[in-house]
Amino acid sequence: LYLAESGGGTVQTGDSLRLSCVASGGRISSFDMGWFRQAPGKEREFVAGINWVGERTHYGAFVEGRFTISRDNAKNTVYLQMNSLKPEDTAVYYCAAHSNKIPTMFVGDYNYWGQGTQVTVSS
Repeated sequence: LYLAESGGGTVQTGDSLRLSCVASGGRISSFDMGWFRQAPGKEREFVAGINWVGERTHYGAFVEGRFTISRDNAKNTVYLQMNSLKPEDTAVYYCAAHSNKIPTMFVGDYNYWGQGTQVTVSS
């Protein structure tokens, strides 16, 4: 399974972005999906996860209702809608997949990763 993120960019505080993750080489319907982020000098952290049918989602505590993860299995794509962006949201955002069918926010539980897309939020 190959994952490719897009939709990153440079925005101002309070703006919105929608990230997309398109999969190839397999069907995402077999996987739970997640978004992570990594800022310079920091560890990769969990942002959001969604189960394989899209009926359950979970988020990192810092999200505070600003982000929404969704998926379209027919398009083999996962999305992350980010609203009310803050400078501290600046990071490289990664899409990831795992087949455990158990919600998880741990980096080590995810088997497949994309290359990441940069999100920069200016104040």
